[in-house]
Amino acid sequence: MIEHQHWHPAVSVEALGEKPVAARLLGDDLVLWRDAAGVAHAWPDRCPHRGAKLSLGRIEDGRLECPYHGWQFEGSGRCVHVPAVPAFTPPVTHCVRTFAVREAHGLVWVRLGDGGDVLPAFAAEADARLRKLNCGPYVVETSAPRIVENFLDMAHFAFVHEGWLGERGASAIDDYRVAETPTGLRATQCKAWQPQSNLHSTGPAQVEYTYEVNAPYTAVLTKIPEPGTVAVPDWRESIALFLCPVDAERSIAWFRLAVADFESPDEKLRAFQDTIFRQDQPVLESQGPKRLPLDPRAELHSPADRASSAYRRYLSRLGITFGVTR
Repeated sequence: MIEHQHWHPAVSVEALGEKPVAARLLGDDLVLWRDAAGVAHAWPDRCPHRGAKLSLGRIEDGRLECPYHGWQFEGSGRCVHVPAVPAFTPPVTHCVRTFAVREAHGLVWVRLGDGGDVLPAFAAEADARLRKLNCGPYVVETSAPRIVENFLDMAHFAFVHEGWLGERGASAIDDYRVAETPTGLRATQCKAWQPQSNLHSTGPAQVEYTYEVNAPYTAVLTKIPEPGTVAVPDWRESIALFLCPVDAERSIAWFRLAVADFESPDEKLRAFQDTIFRQDQPVLESQGPKRLPLDPRAELHSPADRASSAYRRYLSRLGITFGVTR
């Protein structure tokens, strides 16, 4: 599958500590763990000896130990110790398959197949004027593409987020532009009238959005409210949506915030994001089919859906099959 060539977040960096961690990605069970040097590893969650879950084992002397017979594997994936026969030197064929792993944006990313070395970008990451904070994980019973499409959609603000990001009396969406980019798409000149666009809003505001999709299951937005409508001077924020496609109809979502707020406690910033996403979640999980239909005739469309329609075409061009129907 083409999805195996892309990087996907599997767990948060903070979740990966002194014990192995079970995860699931693109329908495959994984085990993630750190060796003595703190390097993260991702393997199939299955011992090649008798098939026990390695995530039930433990880390001993920087090696991952199987819970069943105590076989120990070093970071390269090679078995280096079989307790039942201590004098036995395992051949190089006694090994576990390994996957590429990277750490970025507070998450541990895994690539299941060969592919590019570039992780999904989040330009705000390098801006020292913005505070970075992750929200989640949120387990969502729908496909990753459905969640990305919802993230790109402004027309639901007035109904799903009434009193927060929208109001029924101001539901019209002005014309906006969508263009293809080398990594996906970019939507600009997107505007929405919002009663409370962020945690520090002092009143309703016209807010300008820019959206970017730079990987199949990743999207980023920036928000710029009207001057004088936010208590924090020079308020700016950017939010990245990073999705783990667990199964075709189940996903884990993280939001990475980059905000001009170094004063509010983490809990307060997360509470606002929790409120917004918990409004989205029941609607997302109600949509059918759960897998995003890429056939343009499968669902109806309006000019307000320009970004989501472009996203569907982007997935079609890539040849994405996981979490979609054609």
